[in-house]
Amino acid sequence: MKILVATDAWRPQVNGVVRTLTTLVGELAEMGHRVLPLHPGMFRTFPCPFYPEIRLAIGADARVARIIETWEPDAIHVATEGPVGAAARRWCLANRCEFSTAFHTKFPEYLAARRLAPRRLTYALLRRFHMPASAVMVASASIRQELASRGFHRLAAWTRGVDAELFSPRRPPARLDLPRPIFLSVGRLAREKNLPAFLSLDLPGSKVVVGDGPQLRSLRRQFPQCHFLGRRDNGELASLYAAADVFVFPSRTDTFGLVMLEALASGVPVAAFPVSGPLDVLAEGQAGALDENLQAAALTALTIPRERCREYALNFTWRACAQQFVANLRPTTFHAAPSQRLAPQPQSM
Repeated sequence: MKILVATDAWRPQVNGVVRTLTTLVGELAEMGHRVLPLHPGMFRTFPCPFYPEIRLAIGADARVARIIETWEPDAIHVATEGPVGAAARRWCLANRCEFSTAFHTKFPEYLAARRLAPRRLTYALLRRFHMPASAVMVASASIRQELASRGFHRLAAWTRGVDAELFSPRRPPARLDLPRPIFLSVGRLAREKNLPAFLSLDLPGSKVVVGDGPQLRSLRRQFPQCHFLGRRDNGELASLYAAADVFVFPSRTDTFGLVMLEALASGVPVAAFPVSGPLDVLAEGQAGALDENLQAAALTALTIPRERCREYALNFTWRACAQQFVANLRPTTFHAAPSQRLAPQPQSM
């Protein structure tokens, strides 16, 4: 098929959504599909408030319409709720074409944490955005249940995968001259990731954080005894996973948490809160420890065999993720010649 993916999350951004979409595109190509990503780099942009490294498209409607009508995809997937995704959604609605969407990020929780908008209002806006979709793809059963309770419809399962060759216990571990055990956390250093819940724990050994973000400077000042290594590329990151004893995932708002799979594939047990994401990714007592007492979870995770974590992670493949994605798509039918089609009119969500 020819599949068009409209997304506001794309390189050079570094996050789980970008990793999912870029890996998906490569996997779909190996399966014989042609994929065209519509992303912010194709448009004029401005920096997103609170996340200046994320660029948001300006005036994307006309070009999005032109690209869709020229390329004539067999299926359209609106991956995100930002300007690029909204422009593709408007075109589909104006031309009565089916499309799918995905729920990647708990924006209501992020905005509520910053006291910018109440959850009820933001969920209402997101519900309106996703309502016309023929399928709303979600990464986990718990998120699917939560969204259903909030009035979302046509929810479809779309799991995630891990590169088990890159992230492997066989990879030479990074040389960290630190007291052991090493408790590692990887991700964006932002308020919604709840890093202080990990960094403030009384744990033996060393606490190591990999990643960048707006909280990096403040966390370094607040927790000088912890080790902040900044952003690392895939090879370096895989070696850091291999050097760790426990991976600590303190987030309470992630819809999945790809980094947990990367840690498990590296043979590293995971400690987390028993919330959406960890509840779906981890098999309690097999590959990780879930506890409202994160310190207890981290200490329990030390007792979990590394080979058990690796074996469990091998159940998650990117090929299965791509096949599930394709199964959720709906065909885009072009009923009129391009000159007769309607350009989307700028409007609110």
